[in-house]
Order: sequence, then C-alpha cells, then structure tokens
Amino acid sequence: MELTKAQAWMADFAATISQNAALLTDLDRQIGDADHGSNMNRGMQAVIALDRDFPDAASYLKKAGMTLVSTVGGASGPLYGTFLLRFAGALTGQTTHDAHGMARAWRAGLEGVISRGKAGPGDKTMVDALQPAVEAMEAETSDLAICLTSGLAAGEQGRDATTPMVARKGRASYLGERSAGHQDPGATSIVLLLEAAARTLA
Repeated sequence: MELTKAQAWMADFAATISQNAALLTDLDRQIGDADHGSNMNRGMQAVIALDRDFPDAASYLKKAGMTLVSTVGGASGPLYGTFLLRFAGALTGQTTHDAHGMARAWRAGLEGVISRGKAGPGDKTMVDALQPAVEAMEAETSDLAICLTSGLAAGEQGRDATTPMVARKGRASYLGERSAGHQDPGATSIVLLLEAAARTLA
C-alpha cells in the first residue's frame, strides 16, 4: 500500500467521523457513555494533524494507531489503535497492493481487536461488523475494488444485525435485556472505516 493511499484513507475516515459524530454519540447515549462520536472525532483529528513525512504506509498507520490509543478515551482508543497497529504490521514487507494483501491486513486488524477486547461475534460490539467484513474480503481476492465493496456490504449487514442483540461485552452489557433494540455504536463506526477504505484504497 502506498503512503498516499493510507493517508487518504485516514483523512476520509476523519471527515466521515466528523460528519457522523453526533449520530455515534447519540447511539452511544442509548447504551453507553454518550462519548463515542466525540472521542473518535478527537482522535481522528489528531491523526490527520500528524506530520505527513513517513517512509511508508506501515510506519504511518502505526503512528496513527498509537495516536488513537493516546487521544481517544474509553475502549475505542485501544481497540481502534490496536486495529491499525496490527493492520500496519501486516503491511510491513508487502511489495504489492492487491486484494490478497488487503484481506490479510484487515484479518490482522480483526485479530488484534478480538485479542484486546475479548469480544466475539454476537456480543454486540464492533466485531459484529468487522468479522463479516473481513470474511467477505477473504472470499473476494481476485479484484481489490470488489474485495473492499464486498467487505463494506458485509459490514453493513453486521452492523444492522447488532440492533436486536443483547450486549455481552462493554458498557452496554450492564443494561442486560434493555440493550436490545439499539444499534451498536462501535459496529457503526467500523462501517464508516470500511466506507472510507472502499473510497480510497482500491
């Protein structure tokens, strides 16, 4: 992956987060701390303020991940930061920008999120959008654009599927059955990350 593509991805994601910050915070108000939108917006503004002089995409995305860990409150900072750190790690040494490498990087990010957050499918978290997205990418490795749009479509379905779920992880799990009927904010922001990727990384 070229450095310019990685920077375009993060810039697009930052703009999309800014546009949807109120929605994310409102979703989080229903089942969480009412700060997901504001926290993610603060973190992504810090990412796009980074110096643009990096040797490659991997080093830039590692720095972006560390920036999110240090600037985003709650669980989102460590989870998104870990995602980008693992994603960047999978890019190290890659010489081609293709669907195979893209799927591998997203898989590494997903595994980092699962390891850090200890959540799995059905727990009503960002994993419910991220895992089906990664699996769809892995099934479409012949064309990079199709890989990314397939991942986005699967992520959207995963996000929507969180609405009837009862949360088993995170702050929402404290609500028990009352968490059902609300779309998960983390799954929602993952779809925004997927949207930005589909627009910029193909």
